[in-house]
Amino acid sequence: MNRPSTASAVGGAPPAASTIGQGVPVSLGERMRGIGSAFRQMFGMPDYERYLHHAAITHPGTPVLTRREFCARMIERKYGKGPGRCC
Repeated sequence: MNRPSTASAVGGAPPAASTIGQGVPVSLGERMRGIGSAFRQMFGMPDYERYLHHAAITHPGTPVLTRREFCARMIERKYGKGPGRCC
């Protein structure tokens, strides 16, 4: 018997992918990276991949910071130099 594959029965999408928004397939890895990015934003941790994406779109041709430089800048931005702050 010729049975349709699982992918064709679901409309052509591979079984490991789902769709978000406008029907764009999203892999499990992309979904996990998105969840990780959301957690980093919630807890105020720097997100280097998001910075790279932003820099490529907004500032093409401009040199980007290394991961170490980016993290140092984010820590200084969050805590600043000088005496501690209350809020």
